[in-house]
Amino acid sequence: MILDDPAATEALGARLAVLVRPGDVITLEGPLGAGKTSIARGLLAALGLEGEAPSPSFAIVQPYAPPEVRFPVLHVDLYRIDDADEIAELGLDEAESDSLLLIEWPERAPGYWPDALMLTLAIEEDGQRRLTAAVPPGWRERWQQI
Repeated sequence: MILDDPAATEALGARLAVLVRPGDVITLEGPLGAGKTSIARGLLAALGLEGEAPSPSFAIVQPYAPPEVRFPVLHVDLYRIDDADEIAELGLDEAESDSLLLIEWPERAPGYWPDALMLTLAIEEDGQRRLTAAVPPGWRERWQQI
């Protein structure tokens, strides 16, 4: 899928918001500036977040809870994680059953979320973004609606 500009990237996030539910994990992979946080911002806005969602680069985990959003969401940025063992300290396993997890830089923890909807963004020469998706069984019907 080609995303023409930042607005199209955020719009994809908004379309995902209609389909997500607690217990889902979406990973967002790609180079700096590819649009990972833009997808997350579009999704969070469509779930009810007013104002701009900050990038969780320094906080690592940015939680959102009702009434701020429809259901709990953890926006996670693993860019600063040096060792996958550090992920256990973040408490994501406990939150996974009742929250949506949005994970940026999942390549810092390979194989950690095997059932995630894995979205990868690449920057094309003309500045557009190319999105590829690895769609697990639990997402196949929903992904067709994108």
